[in-house]
Amino acid sequence: MSTAADAPWLEVTASRDFVPWLARHNVSLAFSTYQAGKLFFLGRNAAGTLSVFERTFNRCMGLFGDGQTLWMSSLFQLWRFENVLRPGELHEGYDRLFVPRVGYTTGDLDIHDVVCDANGRIVFVNTRLNCLATMDATHSFSPLWKPPHISRLAAEDRCHLNGLALRDGRPAYVTLVGMTDIADGWRDRRRDGGCVLEVPSGRVVASGLSMPHSPRFHNGRLWVLNSGTGEFGSIDLETGAFRPLAFLPGYMRGLCFVGNYAIIGLSRPRHEKTFSGLALDDRLKAEGVEPRCGLAVIDLKTGDQVNWVQIEGLVNELYDVVSLPGATRPMALGFANDDVSRLLTIGTPGEL
Repeated sequence: MSTAADAPWLEVTASRDFVPWLARHNVSLAFSTYQAGKLFFLGRNAAGTLSVFERTFNRCMGLFGDGQTLWMSSLFQLWRFENVLRPGELHEGYDRLFVPRVGYTTGDLDIHDVVCDANGRIVFVNTRLNCLATMDATHSFSPLWKPPHISRLAAEDRCHLNGLALRDGRPAYVTLVGMTDIADGWRDRRRDGGCVLEVPSGRVVASGLSMPHSPRFHNGRLWVLNSGTGEFGSIDLETGAFRPLAFLPGYMRGLCFVGNYAIIGLSRPRHEKTFSGLALDDRLKAEGVEPRCGLAVIDLKTGDQVNWVQIEGLVNELYDVVSLPGATRPMALGFANDDVSRLLTIGTPGEL
């Protein structure tokens, strides 16, 4: 009989069809947990079973990637990883090796969502100072846009601006928890103060949401996680109505798409009061289920959950999830050991 001391620090299990689903769509996934400070990769190994790989990064949150380049925000830095393996190459059995090549030191901006626009410019949600921003060669950041109700840039997290969606390669929509201009004022609006704003006009596209996160424009529709109710759905851009597609038993953060499927991150509460006052808490009690941590794969045609990944152990909260197209078994280097100092790769020769 095993004791608590013998228990693994992490257990990752998946639905029976999850790994075959990854194979059919030729994709792997990466997700972040700021609570445990981990970047995870999910793929499939040579035996056809689930491959789980993790690296440690303090308070890692926002992710953006295309299968070759991966961006990730952390406590006071923004990192660009590059896959250094050529097609057909393997490193210790992995076909993607993401190496942190460039790190921008921003200070603690509480960076949430990160995107790369059509011009290759990185735009991130500077949650602490209530604006959209990009990197600056000299300063912590360069502000690009702020919601009209924010009177000035102040490190006060006034409205909890958190999510950013691209449309046609340009920043188009943001989510925030409460339209307040007072330090931490959004906390009083958690139940129904959430909004989606259009960028750059600042027009309110949808209101009355509960702690919305992860807006994404996909297949001609604006999708959003109405996290305080546990509902995933889309926004009618003409009427502003939120149209729920599925209820999920957890606090949702992180959303990406693979074809006609959505992959959504789920979290358990960090303490008893996390869900208090939210419709999600009432719904969980009514359904008689406990909140879960992991990933859910949702069929966009039916709203059915067709696959899942469940996480038990020290990881309770996720923030973001991205798909890595073409990747079978990805991994990354970090800074907890000397691997990153010993790995040397050579680029295309140049001329003097």
